[in-house]
Amino acid sequence: MSEVKKVVLAYSGGLDTSIILKWLQDIYGCEVVTFTADIGQGEEVEPARAKAKAMGVKQIYIDDLTEEFARDFVFPMFRANTLYEGEYLLGTSIARPLIAKRLVEIARETGADAISHGATGKGNDQVRFELGAYALMPDVRVIAPWREWDLTSREKLMAYAEQHNIPVDFKKQGKKSPYSMDANLLHISYEGGVLEDPWAEPEEDMWRWSVSPEKAPDKPTYLEFTYRAGDIIAINGKPMSPAEVMRFLNKVAGENGIGRADIVENRYVGMKSRGAYETPAGTVMLKAHRAIESITLDREVAHLKDELMPRYASLIYNGYWWSPERRMMQTMIDASQETVNGEVRIKLYKGNVSVVGRKSDSDSLFDANIATFEDDAGAYNQADAAGFIKLNALRMRIAAKRRHR
Repeated sequence: MSEVKKVVLAYSGGLDTSIILKWLQDIYGCEVVTFTADIGQGEEVEPARAKAKAMGVKQIYIDDLTEEFARDFVFPMFRANTLYEGEYLLGTSIARPLIAKRLVEIARETGADAISHGATGKGNDQVRFELGAYALMPDVRVIAPWREWDLTSREKLMAYAEQHNIPVDFKKQGKKSPYSMDANLLHISYEGGVLEDPWAEPEEDMWRWSVSPEKAPDKPTYLEFTYRAGDIIAINGKPMSPAEVMRFLNKVAGENGIGRADIVENRYVGMKSRGAYETPAGTVMLKAHRAIESITLDREVAHLKDELMPRYASLIYNGYWWSPERRMMQTMIDASQETVNGEVRIKLYKGNVSVVGRKSDSDSLFDANIATFEDDAGAYNQADAAGFIKLNALRMRIAAKRRHR
């Protein structure tokens, strides 16, 4: 511990990280540099500065990473149509490599000996933070207090905070939230409370970003997306940056009751965990992206992407964003998007996202002259199908004859 003179702490200003800040100062006797990331969580991050100053921190970093998060992490992930275990849009997972990247950058800038985070020893985030840090700064030292201290309950944490006069605003309107929540531009997650029983339905007043489908407007909302190289660059003809796209869709889709998910997932550390998620923008983006790919991607390219996607999703979920295999897969995915250009029309209605139109003037592989049920004027010779079917049936016919013998 005496070897650590300065540590960079991923600091939110909440209960856990405020206690960690004081604990590092006391136990390690080191200087603490705080880093607070604004990745679109929708809450004011500046109060973290005042809290850190009050605890004697001299170097305080509060960075707006929202646009970088959307452009360099979320959008590349959606080019792959990424879902973990068929349901989870990876809202928490995809934010961790960016935070890890900035942690080690600040460690280099400030000459720190170590980095620290508030992830527990039961969760995925400890793995994601540390795999990212080691990939970018191989010799970095990581201090994970939850794996070292004896403050193993909420009561002990509160007693420590009271003992050391730690200013923590852990209550809202006199009532503590029963959920553990994590928010960023892509989603907000909920764990704990009644959600620890996988049979219990989430409480309606838990949700923050979306109305229930029952209370959504009775009139559908139509949106038109313009795609270039697999990314949305405009909505309803208005050019938008990646972060602007997501802010707009979070609002509009949330108002239409879209984006809620209730999942039991398999954590990397081995346990099953139940969580609820709100991902309005991501839900719409996934549906729309598959629509534009449906007319611009070659069949075998599309199928290969679908085969590789679960592996890609697991890499992100498990914390391997900075691994060579994820980078290699990203190169392939991005190459597949060169022809993913055009427009998609979406209808949002009472929790549902429907594709109602797609077109691409330059890169569409859809040929109406061939696909038509009307007279195709010789564009397709239907008699050719007989030989195609017989050749593909040959092995099955041989096997059937053998069985009959």
